Parts: sequence; C-alpha cells; structure tokens
Amino acid sequence: MRVIAGTYRSRPLVAPRGADTRPTSDRLRETLFNVLAPRIEGARFADLYAGSGAVGIEALSRGASFCWFAESAKPAVAAIRKNLANLQIAGGYALEDRSVAKLLQSIAKNTSAADIVFLDPPYCEAAAYQNTLETLGREHALLLAEGAVVIAEHQRKQPLSEQYGALSRIRILQQGDAALSFFSRSSPATE
Repeated sequence: MRVIAGTYRSRPLVAPRGADTRPTSDRLRETLFNVLAPRIEGARFADLYAGSGAVGIEALSRGASFCWFAESAKPAVAAIRKNLANLQIAGGYALEDRSVAKLLQSIAKNTSAADIVFLDPPYCEAAAYQNTLETLGREHALLLAEGAVVIAEHQRKQPLSEQYGALSRIRILQQGDAALSFFSRSSPATE
C-alpha cells in the first residue's frame, strides 16, 4: 500500500495486521481522488473509520488543508500514527481514537465544518453506515460546509439508501466488489 499522488507520492504506508482492517485498495483510492480532484485543494477532509489512514493521508498529500481521522481500533490507530510519523506530517490533522460519534460531536462544536467526508466502516456493520449517514444528514448544518460531499465505501452487493435526512445520493461508482456512493445536501425545498 502506498500514497498514490501529491506531496507524498509513492511513499509506502503500513496497515494493521489481520483481517479486522480492510484498507481501501490503491485502485479504488485512485478512482475516488480522480473524482474529488477539483475539490481537494484547501479542503477540510474527514476520514471516518480510517483504518490505516490511507484515504486521509492521500487527501493531505493532494493538498487538503486539514484532515480529521476517526478510528477506535488500537492496531489501526497505531498504524495511522506510524504512517503520519513516517511521512513527517506534523500538523494539519486531528486523530480521534475513541469513536466516529466523538469526532462528529467535536466538528459540530467547532467553527470549521467538513468539505469532504469519507466513511468506510467494516462492510458487515450496516448500523455504522446507517447511524453515521443519518447523523451527517440530520446535523448537516453543523458538520458539513456548503457544497460538501459525503462518500461511503461499501460492498457492491449491499447498496445504501438513496436518502439520509438532508443527504441525497448523487452518484455511485462500482469497482470489483466495492462501491462508492456519493451524497450531497438536498436543496432546501426538499429538506
């Protein structure tokens, strides 16, 4: 696993051992960032269920101004810290190692909402998708900047709903067994 492009291009990343963490493949990460390219420069990025931190680190490498990482599994948190240290990334990020809910509470209290949110919980945790997307859809005014996009990686065979509160799916990309569902805020008339 490596950083694909930007400042840290081709630099290796570590992932926690075992099957508990399923890193987003390099190919799927490249597809994701090809779509996000016009939005990344200067963006505030949230990497929820961050695993190794590869997606958030890719965002920083490509010019995101800040990245929030949320991960509670101790081996994954250790991998994120090691990757940040190995790349000598000393600032421009925050790591919440308790839960995604704690990070979302912190963002809601802060004055800087997220421009891009990426979430990739374990595929088998349907409740994590539901709860996180519903929270983002319900608390969108506190959590998401104007024009923000939310992307959920999920199993291709396990589609997500079209709507979560004020979030509506605007695009879906499928690659192998994985899919990326893109959501944005509905227009005020439909909220």
